[in-house]
Amino acid sequence: MAKVTLNQLLEMLQGGIGGLVFRQMPDGTIILSGAPRPNKRKATKKQKAHRQRFRAAAKRARWLAHEHPVYAELAKGTWKSPYNFALSDLWHAPVIHRIERRKGYIRVEATDNIRVARVRVTVRDEQGMVIERGEATRGKGDWWKFTAQTDGRNILAEAWDLPENVTRLVLE
Repeated sequence: MAKVTLNQLLEMLQGGIGGLVFRQMPDGTIILSGAPRPNKRKATKKQKAHRQRFRAAAKRARWLAHEHPVYAELAKGTWKSPYNFALSDLWHAPVIHRIERRKGYIRVEATDNIRVARVRVTVRDEQGMVIERGEATRGKGDWWKFTAQTDGRNILAEAWDLPENVTRLVLE
């Protein structure tokens, strides 16, 4: 792969010449690479299933890229498009690192490759019955805070990202 400096001849080129392909990147640079070769092997069932999942994710990523301006903000100044960021976010669910009980409130540390959209906390008693449930508010950094009215046996924290991937963690 070679980077090409534009001149009058190359500005008019598009597509391929022989076995070479000219590709214009989002930042304006042109890349010269070999033409793709067709694969003559049959796909396995797992490959076909993965391709179907990827097609569905690509369709959803196109919608997400237009729906959430955060992807366009992240793409500014990079060679990636908002679609690239949305697709990446679709494949990565948030991670809940820890839950901390404090006097009068509960803290949840949650991260995501793009952004954690919301965190919900559920407090349960010894029998597993829900005592209290509510949305946490964003605190400093990756921390979310939920003001608890009661103490319970266990705490369930759920974190969502923009594509609605969810992660759950229980603190006994």
